[in-house]
Amino acid sequence: MSVEAFITRWQGRHGGQERANYALFLTELCDALGLPHPDPASAEHADNDYVFERVVREAGRDGTISNRRIDLYKRDAFVLEAKQSRQVPGGDKQVQGQTDLILTEAVPRGRRGADRAWDVLMLNARRQAEDYVRLLPRGHEPPPFVIVCDVGHCLEVYANFRRDGKAFDQFPDRQSFRIYLEDLRKPEVQDQLKAIWKDPASLDPARRSARVTRAIAERLAKVSKALEKDAHPADEVAMFLMRCLFTMFAEDVGLLPENSFKEVLERCEREPDTFQHDVGQLWEAMNTGGYAHAIREKVPRFNGEFFLRRTVLPLAREEIGELKQAAGHDWRDVDPSIFGTLLEQALDPDERRRLGAHYTPRAYVERLVIATVIEPLRDDWGKVLSTAERQKSEGRNDDALATVRAFHDALCATRVLDPACGTGNFLYVSLELLKRLEGEVLEALVNLGGQEALVGLEGHSVDPHQFLGMELNPRAAAIAELVLWIGHLQWHVRTRGGMPSEPILRAFKNIVVKDAVLAPGQPPRRPEWPAAEYIVGNPPFIGSKFLRARLGDDYTEALWAAHPNMNESADFVMYWWDRAAELLTRKATALRRFGLVTTNSITQSFQSRVLQRHLKASKPVSLVMAIPDHPWSKATTDAAAVRIAMTVVEAGVRDGALREVTNETGLDTDTPIIDLSEKVGIINSGLSIGVDATSVSALRANDGICSPGVKLHGAGFIVTRQEADHLGLGKRNGLERHIRPYRNGRDLTTHPRNSMVIDLFGLNIDQVRNRFPEVYQHVLTKVKPERDANNRATYRTNWWVFGEPRSELRPALKDVQRYVATPVTQKHRTFEFLPADILPDDALMVAAVDDAFVLGVMQSRSFSAWFNGTASTLEDRPRFIKSRCFDPFPFPVADDLQKQRIRVVAEAIDAHRKRVLAEHPHLTLTGLYNVLEELRAGVAPDALEPASRKIFDDGLVLILKEEHDKLDVAVADAYGWPVDLADEDVLARLVALNKERAQEEARGVVQWLRPDYQIPLLGTPKEKAELDLVGGEMATAVAQTKGPKPAFPTDDISQTAAVMSVLAAASAAVDAVVIATTFKQGRRIAPKVSAVLTALARTGFVTSPDGGRTFELRRAA
Repeated sequence: MSVEAFITRWQGRHGGQERANYALFLTELCDALGLPHPDPASAEHADNDYVFERVVREAGRDGTISNRRIDLYKRDAFVLEAKQSRQVPGGDKQVQGQTDLILTEAVPRGRRGADRAWDVLMLNARRQAEDYVRLLPRGHEPPPFVIVCDVGHCLEVYANFRRDGKAFDQFPDRQSFRIYLEDLRKPEVQDQLKAIWKDPASLDPARRSARVTRAIAERLAKVSKALEKDAHPADEVAMFLMRCLFTMFAEDVGLLPENSFKEVLERCEREPDTFQHDVGQLWEAMNTGGYAHAIREKVPRFNGEFFLRRTVLPLAREEIGELKQAAGHDWRDVDPSIFGTLLEQALDPDERRRLGAHYTPRAYVERLVIATVIEPLRDDWGKVLSTAERQKSEGRNDDALATVRAFHDALCATRVLDPACGTGNFLYVSLELLKRLEGEVLEALVNLGGQEALVGLEGHSVDPHQFLGMELNPRAAAIAELVLWIGHLQWHVRTRGGMPSEPILRAFKNIVVKDAVLAPGQPPRRPEWPAAEYIVGNPPFIGSKFLRARLGDDYTEALWAAHPNMNESADFVMYWWDRAAELLTRKATALRRFGLVTTNSITQSFQSRVLQRHLKASKPVSLVMAIPDHPWSKATTDAAAVRIAMTVVEAGVRDGALREVTNETGLDTDTPIIDLSEKVGIINSGLSIGVDATSVSALRANDGICSPGVKLHGAGFIVTRQEADHLGLGKRNGLERHIRPYRNGRDLTTHPRNSMVIDLFGLNIDQVRNRFPEVYQHVLTKVKPERDANNRATYRTNWWVFGEPRSELRPALKDVQRYVATPVTQKHRTFEFLPADILPDDALMVAAVDDAFVLGVMQSRSFSAWFNGTASTLEDRPRFIKSRCFDPFPFPVADDLQKQRIRVVAEAIDAHRKRVLAEHPHLTLTGLYNVLEELRAGVAPDALEPASRKIFDDGLVLILKEEHDKLDVAVADAYGWPVDLADEDVLARLVALNKERAQEEARGVVQWLRPDYQIPLLGTPKEKAELDLVGGEMATAVAQTKGPKPAFPTDDISQTAAVMSVLAAASAAVDAVVIATTFKQGRRIAPKVSAVLTALARTGFVTSPDGGRTFELRRAA
């Protein structure tokens, strides 16, 4: 089939049957382009590298696995998703629960064609395709392309050559990312699609632009070297060459007449004596605008800094020839992200030998810029898109336009600061990525309001004034400004075309020559940094032991004096980190995030102290992304790539993404591929997921509840039942209170000995002798001799009383019918109820509560993660230590329904274990949990060893496992986090929650575990009065809600953000009413919440597992 026949066949075949026709459409597209058809799908999914309906699996929050299907997948090339049909043809392709919400539009969509209308279905398909990238199986790297297909109409192409599966952008730009059917007639479009199928890496602009940029820099190095021989000052050489470069660039992008500067250079090569005059006259005209005699053409006014001084250095014929060769390259292909570094190397005699060998590949810079700047802006843009969809669907198109315009205004006011900007590569990459995002915003404006929606925006766009730099090296600062303007004008020409408004270059003074960490003069002080929403960069690396040698004694002493909070063993780069963290937590700060490159020694103690001080401050910051060890410079045959760490920081306590390099290829190329794994949780100062659990503090909420059992210090206290009878049990009135059942750790883990213990606490020796003479004689002969030999006087004096009778535990047990007990040392951590008449030994740790809610929480995986993280730091064998394991533990603040769910399952587990142990004497608690661990490790019941299989059968261990799984879900729900969090993530959240509770308690808010007992004993006068007044109801209410409910916002974007925030905190799908009740207005705002949910679903930010009744956030790609 020819391309023309394909266009004729499919043009106009749209409007309802996209889902039914997409496979045929794409197959015939392959025919038209001479591409191979997709392969038949195999039952072995690992073989399905180029197929329709490629199955990927997604784990739900409850641990269930569901199958999703990629419409067309080609490994290492693309994920393609066809737009959902308006008329649903049936089948199981549609995401359950999304159909009615996404596939039915409230108002008709605008006409198809070049003036594209708002299409929420394409937005949703893009979001779904990006989700599928995240779900690809292990071993399948994220492809560089995502394609969204509107059958019979167009393809939309998005790319990410970093291969990290995040932030796919319009490719190649906003003007050309959408390929209409009629565009297939263009050979360049056919070539692009063929390359996407066959050789997608060939489309990576970095490959071509890096080669071109290096070739130009090599030419400049020769010219620079010649000028140095003539004794011209280095800075004068640098500015002269930069003006030459910009003139070459201006010519190639149409800001100067075509070939005009090349012709000047060709003429001057023949007549070198004319070079200074002709080039000087051209630059004079470029500065003011007007007629340029050197090229016999009128030129626009450029202005800026480059042409204020127009010194033209004399060149010989050979050097002019080098400039002519440099001008012969296509400057549209120059990559500003590495151009500055190469130019600096070309101009610096000490750096010239390294030209092209040591620079930072663009993908590395992008990785940090995206995490620091783009991800939060894209989060904002997602909320805006969903809000605009909601407004449009309600017939409020003007409001939708206003919402998108407001975001565009904010984007054009967003400032990015690099406080050690060098030659500007971080600033340029930030500019380009913001321009790409701006392209999506402008596309949305056109889709909502047509081309007229862009009226008035000609001079209002993301531009260099937003990108601020501080740099001590004047030459590097000048290069940074040049880099920004080249990048900005490249983007203007590529996406808008035509001549930009004059003056083309503006003196924004956005790059300043300034020391970022030490102000001039005395006394030593820190300089102010320009206000910005984001800080990103790569400050200089100087190890602390080299500071004096590199910077001098005076500077180093002044640096330390200006930064008194810094330890003198910290590396130089950490002074930038410290200042950025301080700015992040300043009152009314504009700063949202900062991201810095540091040495990978940041995890060592002298560096991590800086992080720790800010992570643990009263106004803490959090690492929201960290890569502990990452290559930085390009590797060569002479040297390996420099290794660095990246950290991205936000204010507050929040989870972060810890990314670790798992594979590195192509480090000696311009397009290295770095594979990263990712874990989410609280990132600590060592750049790992996990916490220093020793940093937690005891909570008042748990005071007076937990204690070890009694410590006898006398074996003669223990008696058998028969001995107890002989001593008068059942005969002597009141003795039942003093000879009691007794349990130690082994009694719980194996088989109870059914021992009893003589407990004479509260009686003096005369009372014992007079009331219980048999008992008196027993302890006199069995206990006193042992006590008389004890070194402690109190033990010798009070010889008839336990050595540690636990006087503080006894009142706590007085009014409960049972209590929670666990062995201090145990292979598998278990908790169970013991009747209150049983006296616990000090080998048991007990919690004096009879609420199965407490038992359930402590028996859950959440508490197990806490226990393993706290107890394991104390001894080789994990021991339950009250001060570490119980006192600081933050129990969930659960509502009544959540508590009841936990109680029911906890009671079931406790009853199940006791029942099977009673019915089968060979069973033990340790044995049951040995088999349970085997099942959790994936051992099938039929694969168990015979002894384990008998325990499995008699102990009904599968039922025990089911109950534990239910308990883990219920407790995770009470905490408000997913049940499938890794143990280290759970521990990190619990430690953070401990700190929140400690802060609350400092303000007088205590989530008492057993308020009816604790408040009279430990509460403040106010709490005691309130307890008396309402009979404990207030304390229960406090346990259910933390402070007043917030009001539901009044403006649309804030409403979207508020609903998304509630969904982010939910552990399962919730409906509009549930979300509404989290706000002050309650159920009456449910219709507004429902409208927000509908818009979020239509734009692909939420999913519904039950046909639109409840919703949950779609996981980020």
